[in-house]
Amino acid sequence: MATTIGEHSPGDELFNAFKYMILFSLCFAFFSWRNIVKKGRPPCMDGWIPWFGCAIDFGKAPLDFIEETRRKLGPVFTIVAAGRWMTFVTEPEDITTFFQSPNLDFQKAVQDPVSHTASVSTESFFQYHTKIHDTIKGRLAPANLHNFCSDLWGEFKQQLEQLEHHGKDDLNKLVRRCMFAAVVNNLFGAENVPTDKDRVQEFSDTFVKYDADFEYGSQLPPFFLREWAESKKWLLSLFSRSIANMERKETESQTLLQSLTKMVDRPHAPNYALLMLWASQANAVPMSFWVLAMILSNEDVHAAVKKEVQDHLGPPGDEPITEEDLKKLPLLKRCIMEAIRLRSPGVITRAVDKPLKIRKYIVPKGHLLMMSPYWAHRNPNFFPEPDKFLPDRWLDADLEKNLFLDGFVGFGGGRYQCPGRWFALMEIQMLLAMMIQMFDFKLLGEVPKESPLHVVGTQQPVGPCPVEWTKI
Repeated sequence: MATTIGEHSPGDELFNAFKYMILFSLCFAFFSWRNIVKKGRPPCMDGWIPWFGCAIDFGKAPLDFIEETRRKLGPVFTIVAAGRWMTFVTEPEDITTFFQSPNLDFQKAVQDPVSHTASVSTESFFQYHTKIHDTIKGRLAPANLHNFCSDLWGEFKQQLEQLEHHGKDDLNKLVRRCMFAAVVNNLFGAENVPTDKDRVQEFSDTFVKYDADFEYGSQLPPFFLREWAESKKWLLSLFSRSIANMERKETESQTLLQSLTKMVDRPHAPNYALLMLWASQANAVPMSFWVLAMILSNEDVHAAVKKEVQDHLGPPGDEPITEEDLKKLPLLKRCIMEAIRLRSPGVITRAVDKPLKIRKYIVPKGHLLMMSPYWAHRNPNFFPEPDKFLPDRWLDADLEKNLFLDGFVGFGGGRYQCPGRWFALMEIQMLLAMMIQMFDFKLLGEVPKESPLHVVGTQQPVGPCPVEWTKI
């Protein structure tokens, strides 16, 4: 019998039943395979879409998502996002493994982001990274900071003297205005970079664009970040010209930039210079902002820091501030350490080079092992009242001997701990001491919250922080 429109033959019904049975079998096989693969691994937040995982939810507010997942899944957990399997550790004993296990590799974890953000080839990176790290670590070691101290004071003094007698601005922008050219001149050499009055604004603005999307640039093709890609191109072109000019000059002094360019392959010298610029600015500037904002927002701390600076430094003069002078400002140093604790990076990472046992779990090779200094610093077992700005908690540390509090991981750890940490502490303390010495500051609003959107480097404020100043 012929079938009419809208009717189905027994053969059609059999075919549809077979089709749905195959689809069901494939789904069952997939989820069974997924469960077998997960066996023995940490609990996982992987979403319903293979490969894509939790990318959307994670991307909305990574910092918050990490903590929410910890509360749901426990102290060791995996997040799958855009094809990346990221296993987080949150407890002190597991954080020790993060820094010390031979099964983990820092360089393999960061090579790909370095390639995206600075166009350094894989071969060049693995050939020179350790040498660069160790050279910077040696040049900026505590015993060598005196080589930078006097010149840095002079650079800061020049920038601060250019400020209006009375003014208003966003505190973050004000700090950058005082810090950018001074630090670049100190590390790169004023003759090698465009930090004069007529050109520094374009240089600074271009770097701000580069830094703003640095985290996205480390992951996404430049096609999706055209303004960021243009800023990167501009900076690389700048350093290409600067290094070529530098090579034509004979100078007795060796800036950090000159030391860097002499140890790497010449074609990638501008690329490494760009990375050094980012490393010298991207954390120190926002951290200086946070320290000063937190001091100004606490009336008692502000008064005590101001008195400490006045008592030991006196009025501004022509004598450089020395390392010995900075040692007389322990309260200011404690404020810096407390702000670093509160605004440390959202995550740091290692590549799992060999299967790694964490508690009762096995983390496979190819995963990324992650830990969050930001959340580690909110462990009440180490830091009572962890969300409060309490500089005097650092009285229990020996900061003069560079010994920090237990549980503090703000500078990373292991073989590739931040090589410029001692210089960073010195420059932040010197700048803030000079700002407090030379100006009266007053906040004109609330200190903004930290942004939950970024996990690389120091947390950024979600909005402006208006401030008023008057020269003393």
